[in-house]
Amino acid sequence: MSKIDIKHACTFTGHRPEKMNASEVDVKTWLEKEIKNAIDAGYTDFITGMQRGVDLWAAEILLRLKKEGQNVRIIAAVAFEGMNKGWDDYWMQLYLETRRTAFEDHIISNYPGKAAFIQRNEWMVDHASRLIAVYTGAPGGTKKTIDYATKNGLEVVCYGK
Repeated sequence: MSKIDIKHACTFTGHRPEKMNASEVDVKTWLEKEIKNAIDAGYTDFITGMQRGVDLWAAEILLRLKKEGQNVRIIAAVAFEGMNKGWDDYWMQLYLETRRTAFEDHIISNYPGKAAFIQRNEWMVDHASRLIAVYTGAPGGTKKTIDYATKNGLEVVCYGK
């Protein structure tokens, strides 16, 4: 049974690094600003989808803020075990540290594949009241997550808007 405080929970969506149209530095700077804005607004629970790019950059920022004494709880939402197979050391270490130190660690599906990522994205939205998104305008999982969040009444904060 999850102990996520949905009213005070924020989640993330965004592209993998190779699909970004902004620099890593710019995205991380914006993410940190929005995470701090969420903390200032009373958010305490932060759900990361544990994917390379926006999800794990947000986790990296949250891990640092937690070490600095911020009252944040990190929730790992893993699409399926093994989704990190073949990642390089930077992403693998960040993934493992996030899972190891998470307040909650959820495996969303027992079956690998695209459907597991869709289920994970919907699960994250269903357990949050704000979505922080980095979106290039391209079709795909990020757009579908933003659309699902909007349909379900979440506040959506989007990079570049």
